[in-house]
Amino acid sequence: MRILLAEDDELLGSGIRAGLAQHGFQVDWVRDGVAAERELATGAYQAAVLDLGLPRQDGMEVLRQTRARRNTTPVLVLTARDAVPARIEGLDAGADDYLIKPIDLHELAARLRALVRRAHGQSDTCLTAGDVVLDPAAHQVLAHGQPVELSNREYDLLHALMLNAGRVLSREQLEQRLYEWGSEINSNAVEVHIYHLRRKLGAGLIETVRGVGYRIPRVQA
Repeated sequence: MRILLAEDDELLGSGIRAGLAQHGFQVDWVRDGVAAERELATGAYQAAVLDLGLPRQDGMEVLRQTRARRNTTPVLVLTARDAVPARIEGLDAGADDYLIKPIDLHELAARLRALVRRAHGQSDTCLTAGDVVLDPAAHQVLAHGQPVELSNREYDLLHALMLNAGRVLSREQLEQRLYEWGSEINSNAVEVHIYHLRRKLGAGLIETVRGVGYRIPRVQA
């Protein structure tokens, strides 16, 4: 999952980025409110961690402007402002969750997974498509009950498709979810990952919609 982190404290920001990376997140880190609002406007992120005390533009204003544009990216507010009125203000401004510093990185990762899950209408903690089960908390994929070893990119691509089951995702949309800033992307990178996923999980799992992109069909209840 690709996450935006907006935090101006260098030590805290580097710690959060490293910690979330260990939980399988791709993290782009900005250090001021203007950059945070600009990046959120791209719609490239599955969730954002937003500090309120940002320079150049306060995090609360970033949140208000983001919601005013009807941008529904899940936002977890991270702040030292622990008074109840401040938490209420943040939630009323459009925050989806709220954590008070200092934080536990395991809890932050769990809350982000829950936000992304809810944003895609998923109630179960694990995602299922046919005989394939993806467990975001364990960062594990099972096929026919047996663990399957995937690269980080393969896992992230499968996760994106399973979260959006029934919806076609273009190559560009998948690249947005797979690669953080500065990554060198080969022109056929997504196709290569799709090929490996089909080889490991079954050729029928991922459909190609010619000229549009890829999808995993939604299982009808």
